Amino acid sequence: MKLANGLALNSHPSGRHFLQIPGPTNVPDRILRAMDYPTIDHRGPEFQQLGKSVLAGMRRIFQTESQVVIYPASGTGAWEAALANTLSPGDAVLMCETGQFATLWKRLAERLGLAVEFIPGDWRHGADAGALEAVLGADSSRRFKAVCVVHNETSTGVTSRIPEVRAAIDRVGHPALLMVDTISSLASIDYRHDEWGVDVTVAGSQKGLMLPPGLSFNAISAKALEASKTARLPRSYWDWGEMIAANANGYFPYTPATNLLYGLHEAIAMLLEEGLPNVFARHVRHAEATRAAVRAWGLEVLCANPAEYSPSLTAILMPDGHNADAMRKVALANFNVSLGQGLGKVAGRVFRIGHLGDFNDLTLLGTLAGVEMSLGLSAVPHRKGGVQAAMDHLAATAPASARVAAAA
Repeated sequence: MKLANGLALNSHPSGRHFLQIPGPTNVPDRILRAMDYPTIDHRGPEFQQLGKSVLAGMRRIFQTESQVVIYPASGTGAWEAALANTLSPGDAVLMCETGQFATLWKRLAERLGLAVEFIPGDWRHGADAGALEAVLGADSSRRFKAVCVVHNETSTGVTSRIPEVRAAIDRVGHPALLMVDTISSLASIDYRHDEWGVDVTVAGSQKGLMLPPGLSFNAISAKALEASKTARLPRSYWDWGEMIAANANGYFPYTPATNLLYGLHEAIAMLLEEGLPNVFARHVRHAEATRAAVRAWGLEVLCANPAEYSPSLTAILMPDGHNADAMRKVALANFNVSLGQGLGKVAGRVFRIGHLGDFNDLTLLGTLAGVEMSLGLSAVPHRKGGVQAAMDHLAATAPASARVAAAA
């Protein structure tokens, strides 16, 4: 396929492209085939069953009994929906600077007319529950109406500890809503909307859910629904009320992304077949193997706190004087592997390896081999043996089912 300017869209060399950015992720063939079904009447009985099924399935993925709504949108749309449905112009919102996506959510909130206080961060640590507690504890007038936290910061590979944030809010008895972005953590990292006391959870389709971009989600607590009754920010497309009313019968208030919903139905089935605890354990194992490779290379993981290492992706610092984007270009040109670029404050300083979604041991080892060879071709100072270190970790931590099968 060629664009009007003559550039080819499918100019990759032979073999499967290694799409190892931290989203969009690789879409499994099962999901691609499901999305290939003929489009159906979105007001008919067949679609009604599909709608009810995916809404119920997403409650299981969010680990919630509360309402879930699905938008034809990117994760940015779900950010806006979370704010627009619960807040009024001028409301104060407390956010934490954990990376590029927390920064973008802040900008969006400001454009909506909200007053954002941004707790500064170094992009190497997660949300500081102590700092949040101090600010909220001093808020005697209860001016803050919401606390917004990115669970897994895609730009840095740092996972914030949401239960600690919830506990900090509760210790000072603050009534602010807790909103959490799980765009790069849902269906990859253990996340519990109900148990952790989250009021609005934001998510997208293109990462752990293994779909193309185009669907976004809000999981909504009863407290958030109550807040939506008096919120005065303008909302039409994003209105929860119309969505929930139509969803009760399996339908949507406007034309849904039918074929993406086919894919979502298949993605939910795949996740539940594997079992969410097994999905989370798989991501942890691959992340640990990746960090074993990084240590063997003599490089540094951007995340500074091991308790906050991300199971979804690893951001790796380049040695001084070496540009991460130059190495990424070498990897793509020579080994057909796409690595994530550094964003915002860490642009050019880090590259990111996504190890989430439809992913297995051999995919990881192929990716790490491409990285190790690219480091060499780019003359980046490093030690050899990263791939072997990852192999050793994977061999030592193979699931019991695999060891039993081998013994048989």
